[in-house]
Amino acid sequence: MRVALDVSAVPTHVAGAGRYVVEIARRLPAAGVDLTLVSRRDDRDRWRSWSPDASLEPLVPTSRVSRLAYEAWRLGTTTVASNATVWHGPHYTMPRRGSTPTVVTVHDLTFFTHPQYHESAKASFFRRAILYASSHARVLVCVSAFTARQLREIVSDPPPIVVAPHGVDLERFRPGAPAPETPYLLFLGTIEPRKGLDTLLEAFALVAADTPDLELWLAGQAGWADQAVGRLVDEHPARRRIRRLGFVEDAALPSLLAGARAVVYPSRVEGFGLPVLEAMACGSVVVTSSGTVMEEIADGTALVCPPGDATALAETLARAIDLDDAARLDLGRRARRRAESFTWAASVERHLEAYELAARA
Repeated sequence: MRVALDVSAVPTHVAGAGRYVVEIARRLPAAGVDLTLVSRRDDRDRWRSWSPDASLEPLVPTSRVSRLAYEAWRLGTTTVASNATVWHGPHYTMPRRGSTPTVVTVHDLTFFTHPQYHESAKASFFRRAILYASSHARVLVCVSAFTARQLREIVSDPPPIVVAPHGVDLERFRPGAPAPETPYLLFLGTIEPRKGLDTLLEAFALVAADTPDLELWLAGQAGWADQAVGRLVDEHPARRRIRRLGFVEDAALPSLLAGARAVVYPSRVEGFGLPVLEAMACGSVVVTSSGTVMEEIADGTALVCPPGDATALAETLARAIDLDDAARLDLGRRARRRAESFTWAASVERHLEAYELAARA
């Protein structure tokens, strides 16, 4: 099968949805797919190194506005599109012209359910993109059953939906980091409002008063409205015990996750929540939000509390900090076993099902 995969939206710093695109692009050729990667014109080298067995077509303009316009009105009529059995748009969008059967990945529905956590223009654009894909794509891929349920609630009569959960590199993300000299809580994710960092900082003020040697480390690239988080850190009563690490390179992530006293992911809403899975694979104690996809992923192997409730989060963090060695080891082992059920190989198999379904339809 010939698949054209649009990788033009993957940013410089790869995380979240970008990590998903990289991982499936790496693995599809070994699964028997004749894969062509359609990249930005200035982005050849990364994709040649990440997926050397794929063909590469650097067709797409670099600027965001030009890229989206080119995708909508030109890309679907190119030779690479017409020669493909299936076109895959892995980030909500798809060409508006052309006749190649198309698969589109929907990561989350926050543009509908929580538009306040996005720039208004971005929320409007992606709402339209999801609705268009739901009417014109042959198959939709959702990265979790949670997202698939929300999609069926929002979109009437969608095309077939294939649930393809993300995976984790179990060789790279694994337990075993030595205990650090300074105990720390770790947040990993894009610094933006929906991640619940306001709640985490308020909770840390309560916890820090009773745990004088504990630090809070915030790892992740700046996102929308991250200045508000910066102000909260600057005004925090324990600001000298808060470290902003910025974007962390892949090689440093496993030891950073495994060494934390707890990995805290208090996001209000997600489509998957990959940092939670990576922390589970490292055998870390995870604290995350109840009633979310992260709770579904953890399946009883994380400590949870309601999103947005700083008092409840502080109490849950205190529980995580106070776990004795035996309880910590038991929770970490169960989290690791749960993480082992999420692999990128399994995700690729589900994508192959989506491609076959689209080709037949």
